[in-house]
Order: sequence, then C-alpha cells, then structure tokens
Amino acid sequence: MSKSIFRIAAISLCALGVSISAAKAADFPGDRPITLVVPFSAGGPTDKVARELALAMGKQLKGQVIVDNSPGAGGTIAAKRVINSKNDGYTLLIHHIGMSTAPALYKNLGFDPMNDYEYVGQVADVPMILVGNKDLPPKNYQELLPYMKANVSKIAYANAGVGSASHLCGLLFMSRIQLDLTTVPYKGTAPALTDLIGGQVQLMCDQTTNLSGQLATNAVKSYGSTTMQRIKAFDKIPTLNEQGLKNFEVKVWHGVYAPKGTPKAEMDKLAKALQGAIQDPLYKQHMAELGVEIPSQANASPEGLKKHLKAQIDLWTPIIKSAGIYAD
Repeated sequence: MSKSIFRIAAISLCALGVSISAAKAADFPGDRPITLVVPFSAGGPTDKVARELALAMGKQLKGQVIVDNSPGAGGTIAAKRVINSKNDGYTLLIHHIGMSTAPALYKNLGFDPMNDYEYVGQVADVPMILVGNKDLPPKNYQELLPYMKANVSKIAYANAGVGSASHLCGLLFMSRIQLDLTTVPYKGTAPALTDLIGGQVQLMCDQTTNLSGQLATNAVKSYGSTTMQRIKAFDKIPTLNEQGLKNFEVKVWHGVYAPKGTPKAEMDKLAKALQGAIQDPLYKQHMAELGVEIPSQANASPEGLKKHLKAQIDLWTPIIKSAGIYAD
C-alpha cells in the first residue's frame, strides 16, 4: 500500500514538473529581457544589424531584446561567452561570416561552431564591393584585370585586419584571378579606407554598410559587387560576375545562435520570432537602406543556418590554410 502511494506521489511530482516546465516555456520570455551578444564594437556593421534585429524580435516576442557588445579576438570572446552562458534562451549570439572562418584562423579556438550551439537562423546578408582609389586608371573591372597583371608590384590591397570580411574577400579574389597582390592589414575599416582614399593603397573589398558614404560622394571608385545580382541600393554598380569573374560571390552573412542544450520549446519560439522579425517592414526598410539583403525563409530557419555554416566552413578552410594565415 505504501509503495503504491509513493509511486502515485512520484508520478504526480513528475507531472507537476512537466507542467511547470511547459508553463515557463509558454510564458517565455515574460518580463525578463533577452541579451543579444554582439562580438564587435558599437557602431560597426554587425552592431547595426543587431540593433535593428533586437527591436524587431522584441516586437515578435512581446518582450525586450537588449544588445550587449563584447568585442575582441575576432569575435571569439563573445562566442565563448555565449556557449558558457546558461542555456535557457535568454542569451543569444549574433555573429557573421567569422563563425565559418574561425576554425581555420585560430589554432586553439576553444569552441566548435558546428557542435557547441543551437541554431536560430540567418538574419542578414551584407554584400561587398571591390573599390579602388579614385585616381586608378582602369574605369571598370575589364580594364582593372590586365592593369593589375601589368602592375602587380605597384598595387597594394588593403583590409581591415586578419580574418576580417575585407581580408577574406581579398583572399578569394586573388585566388580566383591567380595574382598575389601585396596585402596591407589595418586595425579596422576606417583607417584602411582613409589610406585608400589618400592613395597609400590601391584596392579594397568591403561591406556596403562600410562603403555607402564613400560611394555616395565618389570618394572611391567601384569595380564591381560580389553578388550574383546587382545590389538594389547600388544598382548602377555591375557585379564582378557579369563582368567576367564568373560565380564570384562573397556575402557577410549573419546568424543567431543559442547555447547548446537550450530547450526546444524556447528555441522554437526564438526561431519563429526571428523569422517574423526579418519580415518586419521597418527592419526590411532599414536593411535596404544599408544595401543589406534579407535571407530566404529557408535560410532563416535553424536547419538553414546550420547547413549554410557547414558549407561556408568547407569553402573557407582550404583557402585560409593555403594562404598560411593565422590569427593571434
């Protein structure tokens, strides 16, 4: 008799635990804010995307999403911080293409992008444009290619630092045209662009979110976008693909991640909120103004982000290793 009572009590407690867990999931996020960790400084392109996304996801969740900048070590500090956070859905990471290049760039990374996270979805694809000093003689990419081959020793390619998007774009570009240009790494996009405008370096490839001001004032010369179709916000700039560099595509895609083991109920809510957020009219408007593309619903899903991350790791790993480049 007593055993039956204990068995009934145990079943009741188990059921109570399940019902409490279900109630918590239904109430998520409630009055508690969700923290969206950004691996880079405030004001940068990823931060701009993150702040717009936080507002849009907050509306979807009927709660608050706050942005917390945690810069350093190419985004790896923030990435480690998030995997070590409590896996309850209240701490998320937004990261860009760096999630796919970090395994090859860092000898002792300290985390595994493919196995240490849950995936929420992609939120933005930032196109890039190959630009040059405005006094460079070539008027377009068709003229630029033979000019580079004839003046290899006179051309310096600038980037925003080892592992930056501009660095990666340059690596892929040089591997495709089979030219080894002198590369000049800077500590950020701003000083690199300053020297490009000043003529100390001749070429650079960077995100539209960084180049829009210089392009609007003709401070730099554009040679082509790194997209398959022309960028709506910069539709007068032809793609490198249409100018002969076939299938050349580099986008600084951004994804959102949660710590491994975050409960499925919370993950489902977050994924649904993300997919709703990227379709928010204000979010779409602000992204368009920056030349940023909205990913498809398939890519905005957890499965889509995971698949894309794996494909990007497979793309960049041999390129980085072949170049013999490692980050500190």
